[in-house]
Amino acid sequence: MTQWLDFSTFMALIVVVSGAIWAVDSWVLAPRRRPAGAASAVGGEDAVKLPPKPAVVEYARSFFPVFLAVFLIRSFVIEPFRIPSGSMMPTLLIGDFIAVNKFSYGIRLPVSNRKVLDVGEPERGDVVVFRYPVDGETIFIKRIVGLPGDSVRYDREKRLHINGVETGRSAPEIYEGTGSGSHMTGSRQRIEALGEHTHAVLYRPGQPTVEGEWVVPEGQYFVLGDNRDKSHDSRFWGYVPEENLVGPASIVWMNWDWGHGVDFGRIGTSID
Repeated sequence: MTQWLDFSTFMALIVVVSGAIWAVDSWVLAPRRRPAGAASAVGGEDAVKLPPKPAVVEYARSFFPVFLAVFLIRSFVIEPFRIPSGSMMPTLLIGDFIAVNKFSYGIRLPVSNRKVLDVGEPERGDVVVFRYPVDGETIFIKRIVGLPGDSVRYDREKRLHINGVETGRSAPEIYEGTGSGSHMTGSRQRIEALGEHTHAVLYRPGQPTVEGEWVVPEGQYFVLGDNRDKSHDSRFWGYVPEENLVGPASIVWMNWDWGHGVDFGRIGTSID
């Protein structure tokens, strides 16, 4: 589902509005509320009691620093997201709360998303959060398997090949799901290697798949979900432009699977 107003834009508006209320009151309205001669009254019988500030001004003055700090941290440092589906199982489970590094691929201006400073480049195997290319707004999370210029092939045996080399590293094992992901019990799990990244993927033998071969254009990336038969990814809608990348997921800081409680064992899990 698309959003008419994303959180970054909402936070920017809150910062601007609260800051403007505080500034206008300090520079324009507060002097008008001060009675004539109040500036020279220092105490005693001649002291003048100033009228109280409006409640909206007090709230704006109190919360502006908080809003500004949250906006800057989420825009340039780190941003939290929640995993709502099983498309990245077994790496990420339903209900995982993850932290995304906003500066790993470069510093971007909030709201406009224009890059102003290069810091690093995406690597093959990164688990990355990005804006869905079809609408430019919906947030997706997948794994980068193809860099610009790569040849990517996914065959009918559900094996991934990058530049002619198969990525599979192990024989399949039976997967046992938990919580909201228990429906994946019985799937096959095997290990893949993408550069320095080694990770597990899931698939269901006998279930139809999308096979094909793609050459990744410059400035774009090919992404797949680790739960290969339950992921809507580049096999269906194409490539992710570099400007749509939000950042790589780094750690699971909480897991709350609705109806199944908190999985404390997931807290602090590194995302590889």
